[in-house]
Amino acid sequence: MNVFAGFPLIRPLLFSMQAEAAHDFTLTWLDRLYRAGLLPTSRPLAGTSKQLMGLRFANPVGLAAGLDKNAAHLDSLGSFGFGFIEVGTVTPRPQPGNPQPRMFRLTQHEALINRLGFNNQGLEHFLRNVQGSRWAAERRGVLGLNIGKNASTPIENALDDYLAGLEAVAPWADYVTVNISSPNTQGLRDLQQQDSLNRLLEGLKEAQHRLAQQHQRHVPLVLKIAPDLTDEQIREIAERLRAHSIEGVIATNTTLNRKAVDGHPYAKEHGGLSGAPLLEQSNHVIRALRSSLQSDVVIIGVGGVMSGEDAKSKLNAGADLVQLYTGLIYRGPSLVAEAVRATRSE
Repeated sequence: MNVFAGFPLIRPLLFSMQAEAAHDFTLTWLDRLYRAGLLPTSRPLAGTSKQLMGLRFANPVGLAAGLDKNAAHLDSLGSFGFGFIEVGTVTPRPQPGNPQPRMFRLTQHEALINRLGFNNQGLEHFLRNVQGSRWAAERRGVLGLNIGKNASTPIENALDDYLAGLEAVAPWADYVTVNISSPNTQGLRDLQQQDSLNRLLEGLKEAQHRLAQQHQRHVPLVLKIAPDLTDEQIREIAERLRAHSIEGVIATNTTLNRKAVDGHPYAKEHGGLSGAPLLEQSNHVIRALRSSLQSDVVIIGVGGVMSGEDAKSKLNAGADLVQLYTGLIYRGPSLVAEAVRATRSE
């Protein structure tokens, strides 16, 4: 029995709930179904295998960070068939995030606006969840761990938080994502500016080399950037990635641009917009990055993937891998298999 086929039947119930409540409800029930043995085996679907950053991806379709901030649902989400899963963003200390309500559906646009603000239970709780998951313990697929800074940490001390995160998660991660692009932590996107980015990446690379010697394994670093960048800013970031030998980049986080949803009742809500309206904006950043980067810098494309064709458009733009989030809210788990099929090599 394929329980995922029933998603269209339960979507009206989920969409009758406030968005964040539906999110929590869905994850709770996925875990119950997993424990009852009613979900498919928690392994990647067969697709186009790729060797990137020294890692083998059974298929190029992954889960974006943000859906499972505390790494509490790795095994049930693994049943969707992802080739890789990224969890977080986790901050060194627990924090509640921004006041509710802080997530809004723009259903007619197949979009979300969120201003969650890195709500999470902190590194200690996060790592207990990772260590307790079969996905991580049995190396069922590639695992990315996404780190950020606490809202209470001054921006000039941001490197301290990222170093604390990297040192804690490195033993358990296949790759580590450095999130400097959420619009929901004040000042965070300033870290994308050239001087700040230089200092951050220099400090992280030094720690990466030290941790590689300590743990006898190299853990790639991936930078997650915003879609709201000029072409010149994208070129400058690409130069910094090359200069510091950063292994990968995720393009992109959510956008502050509201042009595509202008007139919607929620369009003026503060936060980042994701979903279908982000597709072309994200793809533009991917194309700009690829034109400035060598092929050995991995690009993970995320933003607006609502169909298999959307996933393929990311690869056509220059991405090596693709991530999903908002598309799962609107399409359900079947989107993963559709994206895997669409991204198979001919």
